[in-house]
This record gives sequence, structure tokens and C-alpha cells, in this order.
Amino acid sequence: MARVSQEHLDARRRQILDGAARCFARDGFHGTSMQDVLKEVGLSAGAVYRYFTGKEDLIAAIAGEAVGGVRLAFERAARVSPPPTPDVLIGRVVRTLFGEEAGGRGGLDRRAYAGLIVQVWSETLRSERLAATLGEAYAGLRISWAELVGVYRESGMLAAEVPDEDIARTLIATAQGFITQLAMFGDATPELLESGLRGLMSMDLQRVS
Repeated sequence: MARVSQEHLDARRRQILDGAARCFARDGFHGTSMQDVLKEVGLSAGAVYRYFTGKEDLIAAIAGEAVGGVRLAFERAARVSPPPTPDVLIGRVVRTLFGEEAGGRGGLDRRAYAGLIVQVWSETLRSERLAATLGEAYAGLRISWAELVGVYRESGMLAAEVPDEDIARTLIATAQGFITQLAMFGDATPELLESGLRGLMSMDLQRVS
């Protein structure tokens, strides 16, 4: 029997995940059955269950990709010296995450993909497994972003005596808020986000005090 290449296995797994993502984005996690996924991808149950044990397994895989996408987008955006200011950084992150070259979107448009990410977040409220998976991933994100804040401080770009992790959490929350607005209203753009952040960064706090 001919041995199946790893490339073929990876492509088949990608096919299944992309099909499941389209189903979940269209009908929601709870409105989608495994039969719906099988029909979407055009594969037998045996072919799909070779890769995933069931719907919960598919949701966990998609959740992992969504968080991994945010982390990869951040790492790409921050890989310059000196580090980009927050407005530029967050703008690059969301452009990378929702750009046409972004993987793991299953052919979804920007708003549908944002909605899928929001679904993943809400699912953590009922799934301990998913909550643990995202909790671990989020902890890694906080560490990475806090390291960048440390670079801001070392380079003299940041003077405020605020813990690095507090600032990191706020930057992450800004990206999460953009994703939520894009999912709910569809009119959020990287340009709008960058402009708003630049406006906040231009505040003259000494004049206010």
C-alpha cells in the first residue's frame, strides 16, 4: 500500500478545518453538526474522524489557530528595531491577521472570520477544555507583549511607572476590541484603529493636570 505523504495529510487536515470554519461561521458552533461538516468538505466520516474525534476537537483546533494567528501577527509586527509605536503595532497586527495572505480563514471574509473568533471566545464560557487551551495561549501572548513593553521602556519611549503586564493587557484588549467591532458592525478598519490610537497618544497630560 502506498504511503501517504505528510504534505497530503496536512492538506486534508486543512481542508477539514476550512470546511468546519465555514460551517461554524455560517450556522454557529451549536447549530452545526458533524454531518454538516462532512457534507461541506465532501469526505466520509472515516476520513474526517481520522483527524478529529468530533466537533469539540474541531472547535479546539480552530481556536488554537485563531490565537496562534494573533501571536504570529504580533511577532511579525514587532520584529523591527526600534519597535513600532502602539498605533503602528496594533495596525500591523490586525492587517496581518485579516490580510488576504492570512492562513486558517477557510475562505471567510474579514467580518465572518472576526465573528468566528468571537464565537471561539464565547465558547470558553461553557467548555473547560477550550477555556484551558485559550487560557494557556493568552498567557503566552501576555508574556510576549509584556516583553515588547519592556523594550519600549528600555529605549526611553515609555516613561510611566505602570507594570509592563498592565500595558500588555491593554494592548491585547485593544486588538480584541477591534475584532469584536469588526464582527458586530463590519465597519472597523485598521486605519480607523490607528487614527484613534494616534489621537490618544497625542494627549498633553501635563496641560490637563
